[in-house]
Amino acid sequence: MTNLIVEISKYLMTLLFACYTYECFSAFRGKLSEEKKNRIFKRQMVLMYLIHLDAYLAIFAVTDDILMILFYVFQVIFVAVTISCYQMLYKGASRLLVNNMCMLLLIGFIMLTRLSFDKAVKQFLIALAAMIVTLMIPFLIRKVHFVRKLTWLYAVIGICGLAAVAILGATSYGAKLSIAVGGISVQLSEFIKIIFVFFVACMLYERTDFKQVCIATVIAAIHVLILVLSKDLGGALIFFVTYLIMLYVATRKLFYLAGGVLAGSIAAAVAYQLFAHVRVRVLAWSDPLSVIDNEGYQICQSLFAIGTGGWFGMGLYQGMPEKIPVVEQDFIFSAISEELGGIFALCLLMVCVSCYLMFLNVAMQMKEQFYKLVALGLGTVYGFQVFLMIGGVTKFIPSTGVTLPLVSYGGSSLLATMVVFAIVQGMYILRQDEGNINEAKRTKQRKTRFDEEIEELS
Repeated sequence: MTNLIVEISKYLMTLLFACYTYECFSAFRGKLSEEKKNRIFKRQMVLMYLIHLDAYLAIFAVTDDILMILFYVFQVIFVAVTISCYQMLYKGASRLLVNNMCMLLLIGFIMLTRLSFDKAVKQFLIALAAMIVTLMIPFLIRKVHFVRKLTWLYAVIGICGLAAVAILGATSYGAKLSIAVGGISVQLSEFIKIIFVFFVACMLYERTDFKQVCIATVIAAIHVLILVLSKDLGGALIFFVTYLIMLYVATRKLFYLAGGVLAGSIAAAVAYQLFAHVRVRVLAWSDPLSVIDNEGYQICQSLFAIGTGGWFGMGLYQGMPEKIPVVEQDFIFSAISEELGGIFALCLLMVCVSCYLMFLNVAMQMKEQFYKLVALGLGTVYGFQVFLMIGGVTKFIPSTGVTLPLVSYGGSSLLATMVVFAIVQGMYILRQDEGNINEAKRTKQRKTRFDEEIEELS
């Protein structure tokens, strides 16, 4: 009976998530009325709750543990309160971003519950604390305007924070990634990504002359160099690409983009020669089967898991994702592919893409160049991290050890990503406020002209 429940569950989850993904892109169709948009978002919420319920019914059927039901109830309350708070506190909030954030969190909870219940509980508690903290961020974005004047404060905090990790950080899988703060391990680079985006936006939103670009490039290069020395190559790549994209958009000069790509290629070749850590990852990527007992074991197990899952997956608890080292963090996408299927995994990727498109949409709609660059930078950080993670586990590119935002286990990544979503929400609301003010002005002007015409006729 249990096997039948799990089997039906995986097909139903795939169908429901495919419908949810379709609704994500339906919201981007032009000239939709508010009523139609609201219907889309309500359908998304219903589908989200059904997917979540389906998964935990299967989990309970396999484990027969009442704690799973209690954990499920707490998650439902958490999501319901999160959505309600955004609707009550911020009338102009993007419901698509809120829904997608909650959907990705729930997928993470589902897979972590299956892989490690203790880690799932920790992730839930961190998400709860993060939600309380980040709910204030959209309000601050709307009201606090001096953030664009803290250019050098951002640079000092970023460089000092990364340097502290490089000197005092604990080594994990060959790289210095985290530092202990009050007995809690914190990956500072996750938060410095956000600070770095604000620094670059501050440098480039008013001036883009050669001198200003050189200064910004030197400071950005210091960030990247410290990460390379810490052997945090995934983080270094995210910082580098984010700066390059922001610089190109701010200056509109292809020369800078081409020069950055050339410099990055040379730096990659030098890093390959200097760091054994890099050579190991390239070897594991180029021919993992030849080193399956050592360097290639992780990527081989990842590919086996993805291939075993097929289109519809093995079903929850029917696969062997625990054979993949660090599966809860760096390779959770492989576990999802194995047990929930390739279609579900592709839908997950498309939901991430819809979030990225929403970030770009906000960037294009913002009138002020500073906010435009911030939204673009945060969108690049998010989108490129998703690309690195999924590209690494599928052997499209060498593994860089980054997490899948909101889905993978990791408190620093989770909190930082929720901060990113909250900042973009604040800018989306700010744009809505600007639109409302402009509409009010136009209405007042039309009324004034109408009154003048009436006076002329009388």
